Amino acid sequence: MSLFTRNAPAARSAAPAAGRTAVDVFDAPTAAVTDISGDYTLDASHSRLGFSARHAMVTTVRGQFGEFAGTAKVDTTTPANSSVSLTITTASIDTGNADRDGHLASGDFFDAETFPELTFASTKVERRGVDVWVITGDLTIKGISRSVSIEFESTGSAVDPYGNLRIGFEGGTTINRKDWGLTWNAALETGGVLVSDKIKLDFDISAIRNA
Repeated sequence: MSLFTRNAPAARSAAPAAGRTAVDVFDAPTAAVTDISGDYTLDASHSRLGFSARHAMVTTVRGQFGEFAGTAKVDTTTPANSSVSLTITTASIDTGNADRDGHLASGDFFDAETFPELTFASTKVERRGVDVWVITGDLTIKGISRSVSIEFESTGSAVDPYGNLRIGFEGGTTINRKDWGLTWNAALETGGVLVSDKIKLDFDISAIRNA
C-alpha cells in the first residue's frame, strides 16, 4: 500500500472525514498524457528534498536542501529500464536557523567543506500498480554509499503555460544517519540524546520532459 495514498477524485466533494478540514485535501491530480515515458530534468524550483529528525526526543525539526539537480528516465512499459540521478549541494541545507545550519554543515555532521555534494544514483526501479514506483539506489554522504529504497506515488502530469510537459511524484523513506558516519550527538541529563538516529526523508518532485 502506498505511503502517500491520494483520495479518489469522487471523494473531493464529500464532507471531510472526522478530524480533518477541507484544506487538508488538495485538488484532484491532472493527467495530460496517458504514458509518461521519456527523459526528464528535475525542476528544482518546484521540487523539495526534505528531511526531519527528533530533537531532544520531544519535538520534530524539519529542513530541506535548497540547491540540487537531477535527471530521470521513465519507462512505463519496462520499469527496470528507468533510472534516476541526483546531486545535492551539501552547504545548501536549510532548517530555518542559521546556527543550526552551520553546525549541520560542519565536520560534526556533513562536513560540507570536504564533501560538497551528496548524490543518489538508482540501481533498480520497480513499478507496483498504476501509480506506485519503488526506486532503489546508492545514497552517498561523506563518501559513504549505502543502498536505500524510496517509495514514490505519481501525482499526475500537466502541460504548463510554457508548453512543458511536467510530471510529479511524492515519496519518502526513513534512514539511520549513523550508517553514513553522521554520529555526532549529545546526551541529555534526563536520559536520551539530543538528535535522533532515525531521519525521515520526504520528496516532492516536479520534472520536465526533455525536448
